[in-house]
Amino acid sequence: MATMGFKYSEKRGDLFSSPETDALVHCISSDCAMGKGIAVLFKNKFGGVQELKDQGKKTGEVAVLKRGSRYVYYLITKDRYFHKPTYDTLSSSLVAMKSHCIENKVQSVSMPRIGCGLDGLQWDKVSSLLKDIFSDTDLSITVYTI
Repeated sequence: MATMGFKYSEKRGDLFSSPETDALVHCISSDCAMGKGIAVLFKNKFGGVQELKDQGKKTGEVAVLKRGSRYVYYLITKDRYFHKPTYDTLSSSLVAMKSHCIENKVQSVSMPRIGCGLDGLQWDKVSSLLKDIFSDTDLSITVYTI
């Protein structure tokens, strides 16, 4: 089987207009509060807050919802909604997501500039993390900016 290799791109546009074949990703706290920022849009669009809580994921892990043929990844990057993530917790969550993507043959993922809105991480560092973590996969990652 020929491999495609890792692809990374950034584009302007609405994350939720990405192809339905793309998995979606964003960051939340382990308390699954989702009361601000893009998390509210995810909560309103996909629901499943109790389903996420029931997975009992801790900081540095990933919770997953399946909606139709699409996976929705919730990177658990901090304990409580008012905390700030670190590059280490984001990195651990991304590694956990990578494993799930490989096991479930996910080919493309769309995400906002994760960790960089209300969470305050620096995009140049986050984008480097993404490229480092996924460089050995055949995943295609598209980052949406408004």
